[in-house]
Amino acid sequence: MARNVTVYDLDNYPDNGKTVTLDHLTLVPTGYEGDEQWVLSFSTTAYSDNTNRTAIQDIYVQEIKAGWAKSSGLAGNRFTISSSNKTLGIKMDGGSTWYYIQLDEGTNVSADVIAADMEEKIREIPNSYLWNSSDDQLAYINASVEYINGKFYIISGTVSPYYTGSNRSAASVTYSGTDTCYEELGFKLGTDSFSIAGTAIKEALITSNYTADTDTVNIGTGTGVAVGDCLAITDGTNTDYFTAISGTTDSAIKVATMATHNYIGISHNYVTTSGGSKVQVLRMQDPDQVPVAYYDNIDSISRWGVKSIANQVDYSS
Repeated sequence: MARNVTVYDLDNYPDNGKTVTLDHLTLVPTGYEGDEQWVLSFSTTAYSDNTNRTAIQDIYVQEIKAGWAKSSGLAGNRFTISSSNKTLGIKMDGGSTWYYIQLDEGTNVSADVIAADMEEKIREIPNSYLWNSSDDQLAYINASVEYINGKFYIISGTVSPYYTGSNRSAASVTYSGTDTCYEELGFKLGTDSFSIAGTAIKEALITSNYTADTDTVNIGTGTGVAVGDCLAITDGTNTDYFTAISGTTDSAIKVATMATHNYIGISHNYVTTSGGSKVQVLRMQDPDQVPVAYYDNIDSISRWGVKSIANQVDYSS
């Protein structure tokens, strides 16, 4: 059943509400071999430009991956924003252009206030003289910035089936010259959905039994392991973390031993039988890991869709 939601611009046009329609329906998208798919749809009869009567495109949501960038959470919750500490570079989705915003200056400013200011400045980007028309306008005018559990989150205004690739939903942050805002807000040590999704976790089975405190672990090729990499080996019961040392190749990892290095790199035996043993580069985790979805339920994605339409409406008449 369709639901009609009335949206307003309470600051400028408080009495001129517009209607956004949310519906749950089925359709047959291209590429699905004629198979029906359930989708959420968001639409309105309002215009994005009342003078030119510019229609707002309907939105159909099948996937709810919204790209994000977040700070480290190690920078505190109050900040001084000054002339040398107020500029951030922002890029959304697969866009080619970095846009630079300047936050309002102030002393001992709370993180929530900075997040609100950042959101406002990002949403204004498509109205700037630097705007590249090939970039996705909705990614910016519908962007969100929140401060959650000590971290700033910048969330793209679009959703997509992908965190990577040319049609991705993504958010990226960078520095501007010698301005220190990027570092002081914690983005230098932060992360983003594009980086996480684009990082492949490589692993391989051992190809011969390994005896504790010997110098070589033989594995299947393809991990690209190199000298200095950190690795883990496990048989499901025991796990050892170790470093690949000089002499390592793609199929034979050299490991520290007590006799040569005064240190035991791997202290358990590992075998190829009974399910085998595997080595994973960097750290143990699911190799199919994907970034945590920012929108993770029907309520949150429905609110996103209504917001997406509402942020495009011209409320002036």
